[in-house]
Amino acid sequence: QLVWNLHFASFTLFSCIAVNVYVKVFTNSPFLVCMDLARSREEVIDPKYLWIGPDGKNLEGQMYVNLTKTGKLMVMGFKESMSGAYTCTLSHKIIETTTQEERVVFEAYKFMVYAYREADHAYQVFVRFTTRECELAANSQFFEELKKILNNIISDLTCHILESSYKCHSIKRPKQGLLHELFVSFQVNPFAPGWEEVCHQVPYDCEDATNMRVQEARERIGEFFNKQTYALKHEFQTVPTIHYVDNSFSVTHIDSCRPGFGKNDITHKNCASCCVVCEPGTYSPNNEVTCQICTRPRVKKYGATSC
Repeated sequence: QLVWNLHFASFTLFSCIAVNVYVKVFTNSPFLVCMDLARSREEVIDPKYLWIGPDGKNLEGQMYVNLTKTGKLMVMGFKESMSGAYTCTLSHKIIETTTQEERVVFEAYKFMVYAYREADHAYQVFVRFTTRECELAANSQFFEELKKILNNIISDLTCHILESSYKCHSIKRPKQGLLHELFVSFQVNPFAPGWEEVCHQVPYDCEDATNMRVQEARERIGEFFNKQTYALKHEFQTVPTIHYVDNSFSVTHIDSCRPGFGKNDITHKNCASCCVVCEPGTYSPNNEVTCQICTRPRVKKYGATSC
């Protein structure tokens, strides 16, 4: 708090702690209010508002902001480059009732505004099949055929199967002989060839569109394996050599972030599940979920994909 006098007027300056605000890319920010809750409940005489953006320039008259007469600021069509500190100085008068002496008070409010994206979702699937023996030549043929079937089920969603693999293990269960099972794993991924064309149809909510498609793909694949259980119980008189192990289907959720964005549940605990724009001095070149620190910080912008 700084206090000084000039002639017969008294000036007082108060500074406030920065508030973090998160804005989804391509959307409008919420209104940022140039006063705290306590001040908003009081009478304010001759208020004046000065908003300064991250580049240090006055925001009044800028095409990308909505600035009201009561000092509320909205940043429109938010992009990662718009991230940074938005500060407002509120000046108003306090008039002494008895002497009518005027005192001008300046109050500063700071908002750290960050662009964010929804995380891109994918699913890691694990499933098991019983087989006659691990050396069976049909095991690899079955695995290749399974991948084709699964890809066909989800191809219209521009999703595909990635990082697929299997291993055969011998298993001894209580009161049973030695069994052999194929442990199959694969990823259901929303970025099959052609996904960008679909994305261009809904550019402002691209992550929402891809996430909805990959969730649908995961549900279709889950239904496919549920049908295997039903078929084994009701449609086969002779159990196939390689067949699905009932209730072996399991799914793990995987998140990734677009380049220039990352997660940090310490710095951004109020948006822990968000992919928040990388701050100056950090970068993310790929689809990992963290922003990396530049060893020689030359990056002074938000959303860097390289140092």
